[in-house]
Amino acid sequence: MKRFSIRAKLTLLYTLLSTIIVCIILGILFSLGEQQILTNAKHTLEERVSSSLKEIHINDGKVKFDSELMELEDGVYLSVYNQYKELLYGRIPYGFSNDSPLENGYIREITSNHTRYYVMDISTPLNENEVLYVRGILSLSKTESTFYNVLRLALILLPLFILLTAVIGYFMAKKALSPVYQITNTVQSIQKEKDLSRRIHLGNGKDEIYHLSNTFDELLDQIEDSIKREQQFTSDVSHELRTPLSVISMQCDALLDTDNLDETIREKLLVIHKKTRILTNMLSQLLLLSRADQGREKLHMELLNFTELCEMAIEECQLYAKEKNISITHEIEENIQIYGDQTLLIRLWMNLLNNALQYGKENGHIHVSLTSHDGYIYGSVEDDGCGIHEKDLPYIWNRFYQADSARSNSESSGLGLSMVKWIIEVHHGVIHVESTLHKGTKFFFEISQKNEIF
Repeated sequence: MKRFSIRAKLTLLYTLLSTIIVCIILGILFSLGEQQILTNAKHTLEERVSSSLKEIHINDGKVKFDSELMELEDGVYLSVYNQYKELLYGRIPYGFSNDSPLENGYIREITSNHTRYYVMDISTPLNENEVLYVRGILSLSKTESTFYNVLRLALILLPLFILLTAVIGYFMAKKALSPVYQITNTVQSIQKEKDLSRRIHLGNGKDEIYHLSNTFDELLDQIEDSIKREQQFTSDVSHELRTPLSVISMQCDALLDTDNLDETIREKLLVIHKKTRILTNMLSQLLLLSRADQGREKLHMELLNFTELCEMAIEECQLYAKEKNISITHEIEENIQIYGDQTLLIRLWMNLLNNALQYGKENGHIHVSLTSHDGYIYGSVEDDGCGIHEKDLPYIWNRFYQADSARSNSESSGLGLSMVKWIIEVHHGVIHVESTLHKGTKFFFEISQKNEIF
C-alpha cells in the first residue's frame, strides 16, 4: 500500500467499504427474503386450501365440485380424496408422487423427483361414516425460482456496482484531494523557480487541508522575509567592508613601495596584502551573488566568441599552473558563438580553472574541453587532484561550503562554485560534477546557443 497514492488508497478503501456494506445488506435481505417467501407460501397454501371447501357442495350424500378446483391459482394444485385416498376430483403436479398419507390440517414439506413441495390436507365430513379430504400442493422450487433469479441478477450486477463505486470514489477522492495537489504544485513550482513570492491561496475553509494551506502560506511568508533580511544584510556588509579593505590594500601598497622597509615587515605586509586581495575578491563575488538573489544584477548580453574567452582564461592561469608544475591541456573547437555576458563567462572559466589548480596535485594535469553540437555548447574542466567525497558532492554548490580538510584552502572563499552554478543557470544551462576521492574531479556543463532572449 505504500506505493499507492492517497487518491488510490481512498478509492480502494471507499470501494471496499461500499462493497462490504452492500454484500452485508444483500445477504440480510436475501436471508430474510427467503424466510418471507416460505412464510408467504405457507400462508397462500393455507388460504387456498381453506377457501376450496366452499367449492365442494354436498347434498344428500352426493358431492358436486366447482370447476374452480381445477384452476391453478397462486400456483396451488387442489385435489379431493375420499378417506381411502382415492382421487375424486382435481389435479396434481406432474411428477408428484401421490403416496404420502393424508394428514388433516398440517402443512409439511415433501420432496418428490428432486422437487420440493408444501402439502396441506384438510378434511370435511361427507356423511356420518365418510370423510373427504382436500389436498393443496404448492411447488417450492417454482416459488423460489423467482427469488433465485433475483439473486443471480444481483450477483451479476454486483461487479458493475463495484466498478461504478470505484469510478465515483476515484473522482470524489480526486476532488477532495485537489487542494493537496494545488499545495504540492505550488511548492514544487517554488522549488523549481526559486520564487518565494508565490503562495497557495486556497481561500477560506474550515477543514484540515485549508488549515494546512494557510500554515504553508504563513511559513513561506516567514521564510521569504528571513531570506530577504539575510540578503540585505549580506549586501550591506559587503558594501561596508569594501571601503576599509580598499584602504588596507592601498596602505599596504604604499608601505611596500618604501625603499628602507625591513624585510621581516615587508613579508608580513605581503601576507596582509595577499589576504586583503582574497577578501576583496570574496566580497566582490558575494556582492554579485547578493544582487543576483535580489534580482538587481543586470546582465549585458551580446554575441561572443566563447572559444576566445576560454583560451584567454587558460592563458591567464598558466603562470599559477607553472608554480605548481601542473600542465593544462585543452581540446577546444574553434569559433564557438554564444549570447552571454562577457564578464560572467570569463569568470566562469576562471573559477573552474582556479578550482582545479587549487585542489590539483603537484605535477598534475588539467584538461579543458569545449565543443558544440546541434545548437548546444558542451564544456568541461577535469583535474587529477584530491577529488571530492561522494557524500559532499550535493553540497559543493552551497556558499562557503568546504568539503573537508583535504580540499580546504586558505585562498578559497567557498563562493567560486556557487558563482559558477549561477552563471550557468542565467545562461540557461546546466552543470554537473563527477569526482572520485584521491583521483580527480570533472566539471562539465551544457549551454544552449539557440536562446537569444534573456
